Amino acid sequence: MHNSLTEGAILPKLLKFMLPVLFAMFLQSLYGAVDLLVVGQFGTDADVSAVSTGSQIVMTLTNLIVSFSMGITVAVGQRIGQKRPKDAAQTIGTGLVLFAVTGAVFTLISIAGAGVLARIMQAPEEAFSLTKSYIRICGAGFLIITAYNLLGSIFRGLGDSRTPLIAVGIACVCNIIGDLLFVAVFHLGASGAALATVIAQLISVLISFIIIRKTKLPFAFDRSCLKYQKPYARTIIRIGTPIALQDFLVGISFLVMLAIVNHLGLTASAGVGVAEKVCAFIMLVPAAFMQSMSAFVAQNYGAGHTDRAVRALKTGIAVSVFFGVVMFFVTFFHGDLLAGIFSNKPDTVADAWDYLKAYAIDCLLTCFLFCFIGFYNGLGKTGFVMIQGMIGAFLVRIPVAFLMQHIGNGSLFLIGIATPCSTILQITMCFAAYLSFVKKERTLQQISTEQAVS
Repeated sequence: MHNSLTEGAILPKLLKFMLPVLFAMFLQSLYGAVDLLVVGQFGTDADVSAVSTGSQIVMTLTNLIVSFSMGITVAVGQRIGQKRPKDAAQTIGTGLVLFAVTGAVFTLISIAGAGVLARIMQAPEEAFSLTKSYIRICGAGFLIITAYNLLGSIFRGLGDSRTPLIAVGIACVCNIIGDLLFVAVFHLGASGAALATVIAQLISVLISFIIIRKTKLPFAFDRSCLKYQKPYARTIIRIGTPIALQDFLVGISFLVMLAIVNHLGLTASAGVGVAEKVCAFIMLVPAAFMQSMSAFVAQNYGAGHTDRAVRALKTGIAVSVFFGVVMFFVTFFHGDLLAGIFSNKPDTVADAWDYLKAYAIDCLLTCFLFCFIGFYNGLGKTGFVMIQGMIGAFLVRIPVAFLMQHIGNGSLFLIGIATPCSTILQITMCFAAYLSFVKKERTLQQISTEQAVS
């Protein structure tokens, strides 16, 4: 199961690891898109708006889990690179305990606060009760959602990107069946989509545990590892908290943008909901490189191969730039065709395409930003990742979105343009940090060489 990323040619190794991550993320996006696709075909605009707003809230909370679990991915990857498998096992055991508690807390928040969350998001009145039901049903399954996402983070840290792919594939198939059953057959609308999501992830988790028990790990792992150990918890929290906080606050900034759009009415809300599902697909390659880069850099940095980590960053950017250019042209000039997959309502499709044009521009930028973020996460420099994300979100994205709401005449393109504006600032910060890092590493290498000679 363990795949060493510290040896061999970089591009083949990186692609071999990245492609299962990409396919898994594609299935994950398909997983979420199917909800909207089926609801868009068999439900009402209110159902579409409810899934759009409700899934954005659930996604924000889920991303907190995924981001925080990056602490496990990086910590385990670095221990594997350092040839310390026992410490990797103890890190995983402590992480499982931490995330069981986190999942329980999020369950309480989602169930008890569903109405408040829907109100904060300014869910349209026609879709308010449906949005609340969607959040509550998904919230009731947060322990399952936590386990589902945690498994992927652990195995990517081990250098295994295939097991998460299997887990997502199982969930995707089950979710499609569930959506068709609950939404198309039983006409449960947004609530049916939420129910299908939770059941699909439960089945995926159960089957994944069966697969894991039959797979040989690179270390001994038994019940004795399943306990809270402060040193390992401190490492997970130190690495994972800044990433989680950054992603949470960035998620909040996107929720603010959605709330601004919801204020424009039901059609605009549904249109942006459709656009967000399309965005999940057009951002797949840079997002896959970000996750892969974290694991790749973590193992190499842990093994002392900093130069190899830097070369991996350059390789990742070069490959993802190509896909970024392709996605720009497809999305900017044919966004109506992409949006039409998820909705058969002309007004909703038109609003979605208007919003997507802004994201098309962002496609040209995220191929740089996401690789940089994965690089710094792998180094364990998650504090910087948090700072650049917060500055981009709160000094650029939200202010620009509010400004465009007032001067943009309700244009979803102008509201959406806040995102690439933020990305430009974040890339500038990341590049400056990269130059500082390279300079520091060269200085340390020179000092080491001089000491060896003397």
